[in-house]
Amino acid sequence: MSGLLIRPRIRPRVAVVLVYTAAMCMNGLDSTIVNPALYTIAGDFGRPLSAANTVETAFLVALAVGLPVAGWLGDRFGTKRVFLGALTAFTIASAVCGLAPDLNTLVVARAVQGLAGGLLTPVGMTLLFRAFPPHERMKLAKVLIVPTALMPALGPPLGGLLTEHLSWHWLFFVNVPIGAAAVLLGFFGLREHVEGPEGKFDTVGFWLATPALGLLTYALGFGPSQGWTRPAVAVSAALGSVLLVAAVLDQVRAKTPLLKLRLLADRVYGSASALAGVTAAGLMGVLFVFPLLYQASLGASALDAGLSVFPEAVGLMLASQVVDRLLPKLGPRLLTVPALLVAAAVFATLAIPGVAENAWSVRGLMFLIGLVLGTAVLTVQISGFESIGPADMGQAMGLFQIVRTLGGALGIAACAAVIGGGHVTEAAADPGPYRTAVWVTAALVAAGAVIALRLPREAPQPPPFDDEDAPPPGEGLAADEAPAVKG
Repeated sequence: MSGLLIRPRIRPRVAVVLVYTAAMCMNGLDSTIVNPALYTIAGDFGRPLSAANTVETAFLVALAVGLPVAGWLGDRFGTKRVFLGALTAFTIASAVCGLAPDLNTLVVARAVQGLAGGLLTPVGMTLLFRAFPPHERMKLAKVLIVPTALMPALGPPLGGLLTEHLSWHWLFFVNVPIGAAAVLLGFFGLREHVEGPEGKFDTVGFWLATPALGLLTYALGFGPSQGWTRPAVAVSAALGSVLLVAAVLDQVRAKTPLLKLRLLADRVYGSASALAGVTAAGLMGVLFVFPLLYQASLGASALDAGLSVFPEAVGLMLASQVVDRLLPKLGPRLLTVPALLVAAAVFATLAIPGVAENAWSVRGLMFLIGLVLGTAVLTVQISGFESIGPADMGQAMGLFQIVRTLGGALGIAACAAVIGGGHVTEAAADPGPYRTAVWVTAALVAAGAVIALRLPREAPQPPPFDDEDAPPPGEGLAADEAPAVKG
């Protein structure tokens, strides 16, 4: 018996949920957790804040660069292989970030994190949605809410706490044990699925779409603070826009496109993707600008400002408990439209003079934002993929994440442009520009309510489905562990 290798038996669908949640929490948290530590990082390395800002921009640009190829890589090499490879790279890069001896090393390691994160999100959601058919995806509300909305909201306060009481190095070290455990669990528990791309790799689409997203993300990241007329920013914005238009034209005409833009013609999926972009713009914008308004109005510290948005996370968790119950009864349209309208009203209330000065009003409104906007976001994520078949799931997830990522970047850039860069100083303590920026986020969410009118009225009827976790009689463990390979 001692010579036998005993592999742990892990139900594939349980493994998918656990590994996806761990990986996406790491990815979602890292998108915002570094913000409160940038001043400290700049001081430790003896560099100006503008140089330290490249830590975040490198992550976001690399994230955008990884998104276009995620769907093709998952289909070509297998979702399990690509996902675990990206998760391993993300974990190793996190350790390098924590050990970085200088700013250049930190920036390069953050870029690797971002590139791996760009693959993790769409491939991870593809794994999740392939494991659960449409009629069971409402159960995923409790899983999807954590990495997509809760972790970015918890990033600023957690980043402030770790930086203040330990050091900024721990912002990255916390990923290492979680990532290592998730890779090990995924190795034994995940099933492989190779869809097989329809044709050869779309080289033209790659060289158009990838630099387009990277250049636009760079321009959106640096434009508001450094000025849109600065040569590097202006050239990036112009060239990125031209390449994006060329990429869209190429992808629509290509026989085997890198990105299946034709999927956006589907009314439900197209509307859900547009909603993902708009709601991401509103949410990321308000999470960026409101802590600055809080500081301008009350003179609060960065940590206090980060903690001011924490009740939003509580509202998000409550939303995750009710969406799966409400969606079958109300349907996507009736659940999403009122939620977005209420969210827009709450956003606007935050901009009213006197509201930000009252700490308890802020906490209550942030809780409502999490509750109502979280309800809308979850409903869109669950219902948007009902008409997408397994063969197109990888492509659909990649496209969905591209729209959402660009939406979030546009929301932050719009708010930063309104407030003139977003830096709070005694000379610029007038809360007026910050209130205007919050009004911008309210308008974005209100626009989402119009788009949501295109969502279906009725919830989908559950089709027949055979549980993947139940092996055929008589085949036992071997059948349960057999890889699902297609193509």
